[in-house]
Amino acid sequence: MEPTPHVLILPFPAQGHVKPMLTLATLLSHAGLRVTFATSQAVLDPLLRHLHLPSFTAAFPSLRFAPLPDGFPTRATTNRHNPSLSQLLAEAFAVTANVTPRLFRELLADLFEKEGEAPTCVVADGIMSFAIEAAGEFGIPVVAFRTYGATSTWVYFHLQTLIDQGLIPFQQGEMDRPIRCIPGLEDIIRLRDLPGFCRQRNSDEGAMLQFFLDQTSAMRKASALILNTFNELEPGPVAQLGSIFPRVYTLGPLQALSKQIIPNSDSDGSLWKKDRACMTWLDRQQPNSVLYVSFGSFLTLTRDQRLEIWHGVVDSGKPFMWVARAGSILYESASDDNIPDELLIATRDRGLVVEWVPQEEVLAHRAVGGFLTHCGWNSTLESVSAGVGMIGWPGLADQQVNSRCVEEIWKVGIDVKDTCDRRTVESAVRRLMEGGDQGMAARVAELRRSAVRSVEAGGSSHCNLMKLIEDVSKMSSKSTLR
Repeated sequence: MEPTPHVLILPFPAQGHVKPMLTLATLLSHAGLRVTFATSQAVLDPLLRHLHLPSFTAAFPSLRFAPLPDGFPTRATTNRHNPSLSQLLAEAFAVTANVTPRLFRELLADLFEKEGEAPTCVVADGIMSFAIEAAGEFGIPVVAFRTYGATSTWVYFHLQTLIDQGLIPFQQGEMDRPIRCIPGLEDIIRLRDLPGFCRQRNSDEGAMLQFFLDQTSAMRKASALILNTFNELEPGPVAQLGSIFPRVYTLGPLQALSKQIIPNSDSDGSLWKKDRACMTWLDRQQPNSVLYVSFGSFLTLTRDQRLEIWHGVVDSGKPFMWVARAGSILYESASDDNIPDELLIATRDRGLVVEWVPQEEVLAHRAVGGFLTHCGWNSTLESVSAGVGMIGWPGLADQQVNSRCVEEIWKVGIDVKDTCDRRTVESAVRRLMEGGDQGMAARVAELRRSAVRSVEAGGSSHCNLMKLIEDVSKMSSKSTLR
């Protein structure tokens, strides 16, 4: 009798990476595969704290967690005082490059020493590419899971070309220069739409660029690629990536796919406690009247940025719900409590400020009519799935590319990157929420229908998950997908 396949999953230890990879872990466990989910102790502790472990274990008995004590930095543990976003990311990438590989090899060795525990394959985050070499030493194939969209992933594969052509780094006056060397995206992506670290404003951004160049190059050696997207949303980039990888599995939207296959599961990998009282507030609002505002799990705003965006939202006159998680304001101190009275009064009258919410439920609520977002990939995909138009105000990594896709390729929102003044925000909110752009509304509805179809039985993402499970089940620890 063949042993049950054992999949070892290794995410980058951040909310936006853990969430989709844990969802995949539950889907594989539900299909009868054994799964080990290995991640930093710094992430695993809050993850387990916010999971209802008895019900989770009962639902997924073949899924277990493996902590990696890598000292991964958070705002609470870093040695820097009030670190900037680029500083914190540079520290995080240093840990994953210099500390985590050793711990991962030790975990693999430990699993091989236990009879019947050797992994069949590894599913590694696309920016944890050291796993490809490490698993190769044990004869284990690795599937890369890039937690960005296909368009952004395709752009990352051309960063070295952009450097070679002298387009990176670039100056402030060149921001709107179109890029013509990325096949399929000619004259769509501009220099300002590249990841922020391409601007090379400091040494930390230089380290980040080199990190992504190294990771993207190493990722080419993976046996296959998993993406949390659906074919109908990004057909061109998905096809282009098929020229690099022997197999590409598009499984998105993963949360929607999970709900289709495991209807009663509540295991979205949140690292924060959700304030569910916000749903009662939404119940009292008119349909499509509320602007939902969230800049995700990692992005920070300066006090001035927050005030300008806040003024713009308030001046639009629309009801709003704003997620303001702890630590989301850079250099925040007690003196920052001096908020103008007009903002406080308007927020009391027609707004709600909360620390963290069940975002997918919020976006699916009948009262929500728009989303002011950082355009992180999970948020972008969840908004597409819910049929909610977006205003993109991106900050880092793939977010700049995603916000360009929102406006220029998919035409489901407004890109306001590199601006932060109240008039621009107010104008964008009014345009999005007042329904004047019928073409945008039709496109939002069309993409929502495509997302729903993709996860239904026979849909592209549903079929790709079944194919992934079938392929993994056929593997042995010495096989590959090639």
